[in-house]
Amino acid sequence: MAQPATLAQGWPDEPVPLAPATAPLPEYGSGSLGDLLPTLVAGQGVPGCEARIAELAPADRNCVFLIDGLGWEQIKAHPDEAPYLTSLLATSRGGTGRPLTAGFPATTATSLASVGTGQFPGAHGLPGYTVRNPDTGELMNQLRWKPWTPPRVWQPYPTVFQLADEAGVHTAQVSSPIFQETPLTKIALSGGTFLGRLSGEERMDCAAEQLAAGDRALVYTYYSELDGAGHRFGIDSDAWRGQLMFVDRLVQRLAEQLPPRSALYVTADHGMVDIPFDEEHRIDFDEDWELRAGVALLGGEGRARHVYAVPGAEADVLTCWREVIGDRFWVASRDEAIELGWFGDRIDERVYGRIGDVVAAAEGDLAITASVNEPNESAMAGMHGSMTPAEQLVPLLEVRT
Repeated sequence: MAQPATLAQGWPDEPVPLAPATAPLPEYGSGSLGDLLPTLVAGQGVPGCEARIAELAPADRNCVFLIDGLGWEQIKAHPDEAPYLTSLLATSRGGTGRPLTAGFPATTATSLASVGTGQFPGAHGLPGYTVRNPDTGELMNQLRWKPWTPPRVWQPYPTVFQLADEAGVHTAQVSSPIFQETPLTKIALSGGTFLGRLSGEERMDCAAEQLAAGDRALVYTYYSELDGAGHRFGIDSDAWRGQLMFVDRLVQRLAEQLPPRSALYVTADHGMVDIPFDEEHRIDFDEDWELRAGVALLGGEGRARHVYAVPGAEADVLTCWREVIGDRFWVASRDEAIELGWFGDRIDERVYGRIGDVVAAAEGDLAITASVNEPNESAMAGMHGSMTPAEQLVPLLEVRT
């Protein structure tokens, strides 16, 4: 906190903007979500895939249980609600006791695409919750896939599941039936067999059965309700804690059914941060004339914004955003963010225009909301997307037989 000015000292300095280069980068290439499946299937002999996470030992049967919103820091903060998960913390990342990083932005569509394709956001092309489609000029919601866009044009890379299936690995996804035909599933998680199961317990039992169904197996299963409770009520709520307790029991249920020569990996797509409901922590873009000036479209989400400027106003928008929020957000131009590696080691040509002219990532517990254009998202108690440890760090808990 700045000290009060004295006559001898003069007035306090203005807040110092956060340098974009100080944002903590994801561990692309050695310890991010996009590195997980290539590492697992490389150990199963799938051609064209390499082991990138050096700490992981191969297994004939691999199961990935992705729990939406289960951040590393949230597990560590709740040992009473998650005793089984807590007991596995030391196993994370091959027994090093270290987490993985989600990738930027730390949001579901981006992370699931990274997991499923083994590519990073600048390549798979889902670099945010909503991004501009350069071909139409419209915002594309990549989680809900609205407006409709041809999935294989938007994301052309094969999934790791497809590569494994083609190589003779028994491959299955076990999830809620509602996800079977979604475009996000098609471009990120397809390959092998999709098995829809309604309850969490049914998914665990089915995942264990599928793991035993082949000498080499790759099984993926998913649970989303923890994330939903966090968004609606916050991670400091009884509802979220109750979901965490349930998730803890699901993981143990699956672990106790693993067939021989198996490795279970429990991970997540992102963590979460509670954002207080006041003007200090929630900056309303729709009510802020300075932030709106020169902006044609606001994309991304509250803690990871893509800002698309009116043609010719890019430099002015960057300057304004840095002046208004630069002491609380890492604010970079598109080219700066790309050069710094925020979206990975390369940007495919088709993806370049999807990234904002200005990219802003929150450093503290605050968000840029849009009360008029994003009323549902603006009402969320818990949010994610940025590069802070609470959002970026995700577990890679391991149980082997």
